[in-house]
Amino acid sequence: MTRWLFPALVLSLMTAGVSAQDARYQQQYQNDDNTHYGWADVLRVDPVYGVARTEVPRQECYDQPVVRSAPPQGSAAGTILGAVVGGVLGSTVGKGDGRTAATVAGAVAGGAVGNSVSRSGGGEYETTETHCRQVAAVSEQRRIMGYDVEYRYRGEVYVSRLNYDPGERLRVRVSVSPAD
Repeated sequence: MTRWLFPALVLSLMTAGVSAQDARYQQQYQNDDNTHYGWADVLRVDPVYGVARTEVPRQECYDQPVVRSAPPQGSAAGTILGAVVGGVLGSTVGKGDGRTAATVAGAVAGGAVGNSVSRSGGGEYETTETHCRQVAAVSEQRRIMGYDVEYRYRGEVYVSRLNYDPGERLRVRVSVSPAD
């Protein structure tokens, strides 16, 4: 009885527009859940476009002018010069031991004044500072997100969205179940 069933199935499928090769393929891959596979002719494929946004971080830098105060710098030359001038002036005052004391006092006072004068000459100056910040560069690209495919299977026309272009033929899964 099985011997006659297969040729009858092939014959009935051939009359329904299915080749003997498709019938063997369907019988070979028939599942227990009443599902089989077939081939549909693709009628039209339309790409579906979308916009893909990507954010790429980058660094943006710029130079900004700034005014700074020079730090005071005491110099040994100012202190020594002040001590010499103070000592000479102190030596002109008084006689004897008083002259020596006046010379020493003049040298100390002159050194202090010379050091103070050399410290106050710092001033201000202008320079530039580089400032950087992170910014996001946004890139938009038009991409194919899928394909709307129109195909015909056994005289009926169907439309599905696929993530690939199927070409001229599309493999379809057919499931059969009784209507309630």
